Amino acid sequence: MSTRRAAAALTASLCLFATACGSDDSKNDAASGSQVKVSGAFGEKPEVEVDSDAKPADEAVVQTVSEGKGEKVEKGDFIRLDFAGFTMKDGKELGGTWPAEGETEEEGTARRQLVQQAGQPSRELPDPVMEAVLGQKAGSRITVEGTAEAVVGEGLNPQAGIDPKDGLVWVIDVVGADKVDAKAEVEGDQAKPADGMPEVKYNSKKAADITVPKGVKAPTKLKEQVLVKGSGDEVAAGDGLIVQYTGVKWEDGKKFDASWDHNGATAFQIGTGSVVQGWDQGLVGKRVGDRVELVIPPKLAYGESGGELAENTLIFVVDIVGKV
Repeated sequence: MSTRRAAAALTASLCLFATACGSDDSKNDAASGSQVKVSGAFGEKPEVEVDSDAKPADEAVVQTVSEGKGEKVEKGDFIRLDFAGFTMKDGKELGGTWPAEGETEEEGTARRQLVQQAGQPSRELPDPVMEAVLGQKAGSRITVEGTAEAVVGEGLNPQAGIDPKDGLVWVIDVVGADKVDAKAEVEGDQAKPADGMPEVKYNSKKAADITVPKGVKAPTKLKEQVLVKGSGDEVAAGDGLIVQYTGVKWEDGKKFDASWDHNGATAFQIGTGSVVQGWDQGLVGKRVGDRVELVIPPKLAYGESGGELAENTLIFVVDIVGKV
């Protein structure tokens, strides 16, 4: 089981697609014929107006509402997005990262956003919508519109109550983008484990070897130690973190997941409940360049919903290699 389970991003109010759709780069070429008017500044929840007699296009239509000044997003970049989806016929909200109608943002708390790698399937947005982000500059607001059949594709969930010919529109703010090598890792002298903490042997570009201390009971509270101190920016709640990690069960010392066993560096938003509580509590306040060891009791890990890891105390070694 991967920490990607804990890092699943926002859940839309309507589950439009049951599985990730296949990609089709040609859908990003259509850039004319918009029938949608978007108001509101970049970073603010948009309002969408559609003419009552508007007919959605049979292919995904991409429009730039306002162009940012950042670098262009390329496949493989790590990105942070705001988004909102609407039906074209009645303006019904399909979910997104801004508060739903009638809700307000809680002051002093970070708002959830979508953080992932560009060019990869998303659990929150259809592939044509994600593909539209490629080539856009950070700081840009774009729209993607068309029939549900065109924008969502064969993955349209029949239980969503949306006809394939219904029009849909997404407004996307490209909040940030960063290029980080998928094989990036933290460098520096590593500290010895503190009393009661597992020993960590770091293997370059491979999962770490983590040894559970003999005769020591699993802690009931979160324990953490910075093994390598970095000098990069401090991590704040709401940041998109880019990390390498290894995860081991305290009970038997067996590895259950590691970023190195997948595609290398992975990204998620920190401090907003997008990952397990132990990560939110243990990584906010650290710095880019830190290697952090976390020992997380079940109640701050996967808890009752964690399947085979529900009752396990989990040990993570996390390299913070960037943020977006």
